[in-house]
Formats: sequence, structure tokens, C-alpha cells
Amino acid sequence: MQQVSGISRSLVKAISYRILIVVLDFTTIYLLTGTVRLALGFMIVSNIYTTVAYFLHERAWAHVGWGLENPVKSQP
Repeated sequence: MQQVSGISRSLVKAISYRILIVVLDFTTIYLLTGTVRLALGFMIVSNIYTTVAYFLHERAWAHVGWGLENPVKSQP
């Protein structure tokens, strides 16, 4: 199996997670309001800032060795 960089893996994880959350956000807001326009607006805005936050969070945790059997030391 081909190895990918930590950044590429984090990016793909963030994107696939956001696709799931986009669907859940839209469905939930639509079911609560019955308004497609409101559901779309909420979905777009919330998923832009939460995608960035998730990616940054994932990258920060990539530098934390706590809980790993063989922690990778970050380079200076």
C-alpha cells in the first residue's frame, strides 16, 4: 500500500468528514425549518469555518505523541 504524507491524509479525512456533515446539516435544518434556502445557507456557512477548524485541529494533534505507542517526534 502506498504511503501518503500526514498533511494529505489529514486533508482527505477533513474533506470526507465534511461531506458527511454537509448532508447531516442540510437534512437536520431542513427537517426543523422546512426551508431549503435556510438549510442551504446554514450548511454553506457552517461548513466553511468548521472544515478549516477541523483541519487545523487534526494537524495540531499530528504533533502530539500522547497515547501513541511509538510517537513520532516532530522535526525542529
